[in-house]
Amino acid sequence: MQARAAVLWGVNEEWQIEDVELDDPEPEEVLVRMSAAGLCHSDEHVVTGDIPMALPAVGGHEGAGVVEKVGSHVTSVEAGDHVVMSFIPSCGRCRWCASGHQNLCDLGRYLMTGLPIANGVQRMRVKGQGLAPMCLVGCFASHQVMHEASVIKIDHDIPLDKAALVSCGVTTGWGSAVHTARVRPGDVVVVVGAGGIGSGAVQGARMAGARWIVAVDPVEMKLEIAKSLGATHTAKDVFAAYAVVNDITNGQLADAAIITTGVADGELLGPVMSLVRKGGNAVVTAIAPFSQSQVTLSLFELTLWQKELRGSLFGGGNPRVDIPDLLTFYKEGSLQLDELITKTYPLDGINAGYKDLRDGHNLRGVLVFD
Repeated sequence: MQARAAVLWGVNEEWQIEDVELDDPEPEEVLVRMSAAGLCHSDEHVVTGDIPMALPAVGGHEGAGVVEKVGSHVTSVEAGDHVVMSFIPSCGRCRWCASGHQNLCDLGRYLMTGLPIANGVQRMRVKGQGLAPMCLVGCFASHQVMHEASVIKIDHDIPLDKAALVSCGVTTGWGSAVHTARVRPGDVVVVVGAGGIGSGAVQGARMAGARWIVAVDPVEMKLEIAKSLGATHTAKDVFAAYAVVNDITNGQLADAAIITTGVADGELLGPVMSLVRKGGNAVVTAIAPFSQSQVTLSLFELTLWQKELRGSLFGGGNPRVDIPDLLTFYKEGSLQLDELITKTYPLDGINAGYKDLRDGHNLRGVLVFD
C-alpha cells in the first residue's frame, strides 16, 4: 500500500516527506494507521548523529494509532483496536521480561539496526530503497507495519494524541522517579531538565509522595508548567538549585536527583551528584552522544557519602504494565497529559516542530495525522 512518511536520509539533514510503499504485515506483525506521534528529543539525537542508526530511516518512536490489519499469529490485538507503540519491544519470554524487566528485553538488540524482528526484511521502501523504522516502530508515517511485541492495546475512550505521550516521554520520566530513583513519601527530589521527560519525572515524584520537588531548567515557560505539575521550587541551573536544596533541607541535600536534559553532558554529572545527600542517588535518563566517554565526578564523594549513580531506560519500567497504568491515572485525573502538548503539527510541519524544540518553545510538540 501507499503511505506518507518523514524520512531522514543523512546525519544533520532535515526530514523529507516521501510517498512510500508499505508491505502487508507478516504473521507476527500488525498494520497501524497512525493518529499521533510525539516529537521526542531522541529522534533529534538520530539527526545529529548522537544516536547511531541505520539510514535512511523513518523517524518516530512515540506514537499511538488504530490497528487496521493483523498477521495470522497475532493474539494480543485485532483490527479496530487502539494501540500505543512501545519503543522497547517485549517478548515476554527472555530472562529480562520473565524477571520483570521488560525494558531490557533481548529484542532490543534490533532497535537501531532498522531490521524488523520477524525476518529482517524492511517493510517500507522509497525510490527502491528500504527504510529503517526508528526503534522498530517508525511513527512519523501515516501507516506503519510493526511487530506485535511493539504495540500495547489501550481503551477506546483515551484521546490518541494524549495516549502517544506515554509511549516514551511521560513513562520514561515517571518511571525514572518511581522505579529508578525509588522516590518515597517525604523525599526531596531534583529534576534537572523540565521538558517532555522531565515533566513526567516531576509528576512521578509528586505521585510517589515527594515533599519537595525542585525543577531545573533555563526556560521560564517549562518551569511554569513544572509548577502546575507538582514542582514546589524552581531554579534556572544546577548551581542555583543547590542553594534552594541546601536551604529547604537544612543542609542535608536531596534524596534523589534525576537528569532529564535534552542532551546529557559528562560535565553535568559532578554538579548534579553534589545535590544528593549521603546515601542518596542520582539518575541519568538523558541520552549523551554515543561517542562521549568521559564524565566529571568525585569518586571520593561517591564512596565516602555512599551515593548511587544509576542509568534509566524507559524509566526502568515495564511497558505492558506501566503504559496501561499511566493511562488509567490520566482518566482518574492524577496524571496530567493535556497540559504537556504545547503545539500540534501536520506531518509536513515536522521540521518546524523540531526547530521549536531546539529553540525551547515546546514542552512537547505532537504530529497529528487524523
